[in-house]
This record gives sequence, C-alpha cells and structure tokens, in this order.
Amino acid sequence: MPHLLVIEDDPQLRGALVRALRDKGHAVATAPTGMSGLDAAVTDRPDLVVLDLGLPDVDGAQVLRMLRAVSEIPVIVATARDEEPDMVALLDAGADDYIVKPFGAAQLDARIKAVLRRLGGPQEAEPLRVGGLRVDLAGRKVALDGRTLDLTPREFDLLAHLARRAGQVVSRRELLAEVWQQPLGGADKTVDVHLSWLRRKLGETAQRPRYLHTVRTVGVKLAPPESTEGSDG
Repeated sequence: MPHLLVIEDDPQLRGALVRALRDKGHAVATAPTGMSGLDAAVTDRPDLVVLDLGLPDVDGAQVLRMLRAVSEIPVIVATARDEEPDMVALLDAGADDYIVKPFGAAQLDARIKAVLRRLGGPQEAEPLRVGGLRVDLAGRKVALDGRTLDLTPREFDLLAHLARRAGQVVSRRELLAEVWQQPLGGADKTVDVHLSWLRRKLGETAQRPRYLHTVRTVGVKLAPPESTEGSDG
C-alpha cells in the first residue's frame, strides 16, 4: 500500500483528498503548512508527496526546492498555475509531475500510480548510446560527451524513451501515453515544454538541433548529429 503525504492548507479539500485517496487504497498522512509538510516528508519518508503551492507560511515552490535539497521522494505539485513559465519552473525545481486545479480524485490517483510505477518499475542494465549521449537506464544517469547532465526525473524518462527508439520518429501521443501514462491523450504543450527544457540541457535549440529533431506534424526523433539528414529540424 503506497504511503502518501498531502500538503494542503484548505481543510475541506484536504479532507476530501484523504477520503478519496484512502478509498483508492492509499495510506494518507496530511500537513496543513509548508514547514510541517517538509518536516513530515523528511521524518516519515512517504512514498510520494502531493504538494499544494498556495500554502500559508511558505510558497509550495520553495518547499519543493527545500525538499529536493535533502530527498528524492517523488512529488506531484497541485497548482492552479497553468502558464508555461510556471510549469517549467516547477519541473526545473524537481517536481515529478503536476496536476492543475480543479481536478478529480481519479485523475490524481492515476498520476500517483504512474509516477510510482515509472520510478519503481524494472530497469534495463545496458546503457543506451546515441552519438555522444550515454543513457544509463539502471543508474538513471545521462552523460553527453563524457559530461553528466543534470536532468529531472521526467526529463530522464523522456530522453530514455526516445533513446530506446533512436532514429525513429515518435509521436507526441505516444510520448503522452508511455512517458506521462496518459493513454487518452493530453496537452501537446506538456511534451513541448519538456522537450524545450531538455534541448537546453543538450546545448541545442529547436532551430539548431543536434540530437532532438522535430518532424513537423508527426513527432520528434532522437538521432546522433551525423545521422540527422532528412529531418525537418
């Protein structure tokens, strides 16, 4: 049974989430403030944290940064902020996923299961190599030309999926289904935000790609620099 920590200051929403998540088979603890939630996360080490951003004492984004400094516990951010810069900032700060308010318990439960499955599932032993990229699936590490890249968990999962399909065009729908565990589809913007951030860490842009190549109206392809002819950039 997964043990969750819900950091949420609204008592009505907190109670509703506890009831709904327990009905889904989770063990749930709660905290009403950022600092009490941080203390509970570090002390009790839950399997996953659901973190509200609008907390009364410390902004949830700051709680996320403080938690990431001492722990790798998966975090799903619950937020009413759906603008691209806000999403990018949360992902860069170490969020494993985010869910935009208002949301239903079934959607949150699906995201929790997807994150836990992704982080706790079987991993392959042999690193994948694409040009100067080395993707260590077992160690969840990526190096580019011998230099280790600092990727978020979701960025790693995205790059690993593309590396397994190196040289092939992968559709956004497939990425949403396989990386985000959203088989019924979702926002293309979610994929684009992650690809944009991943490109920065690879030292490239959409206009001047080296490894990540967008094929218009189709999807994206990961290929070594010397094997990229014929893509649309």
